[in-house]
Amino acid sequence: MKMTKEQPLTSRRSVLTVGGLALTALTVGLSGCAQSDALADQARAGDNKNYVAGDGSVTEFAAADRKSAIQITGTLFDGTDVTPEDFQGKVTVLNFWFAACAPCRVEAPSLEELHQEFKDNGVQFFGVNLRDEKATAEAFDKTFNLTYPSFDDKDGGVLLAVSGLVPPGAVPTTLVLDKQGRVASRVLGQIEKGTLKALIASAVAE
Repeated sequence: MKMTKEQPLTSRRSVLTVGGLALTALTVGLSGCAQSDALADQARAGDNKNYVAGDGSVTEFAAADRKSAIQITGTLFDGTDVTPEDFQGKVTVLNFWFAACAPCRVEAPSLEELHQEFKDNGVQFFGVNLRDEKATAEAFDKTFNLTYPSFDDKDGGVLLAVSGLVPPGAVPTTLVLDKQGRVASRVLGQIEKGTLKALIASAVAE
């Protein structure tokens, strides 16, 4: 998919619609997911049952017009503290999620595949979990074999650091940060693997 570099939100921007994406309003748990993932099935069906459809827009920001590096300080579920310095010199993918989010479940395998594909290129992935307890988040990771860590962001600290870029209710949302920690691109809604791969590759090539 060919993309055109964009100006920031206040100027020229090009939005690619990837369609059929969703924002969730679900609050159910993980029980029974190993046998049948009904939430993911609902999201794949695209019938909007039990969740609210999102616009699925993809935006790139031209390097010369990006804002300052985001200042994220937080703690991962494994207890590791993360500071803004950890985002310098590496391309970073931030995926905002929670376990009962149907489109989050659909996109999880693709995120792990991209993590494996790009980790040797110095790309780091972080999930940002907005509401789950540790046990629930770990169960999600186990269900989908996720190997990258997630922030425990129930206090909203990471979300606040990207205020204006990630709407509070827009889950999933995925950001690609450049090697200076600035937002290079954003996906509102469920990712399309090929699109996110292109966004990451573009940031790596800079």
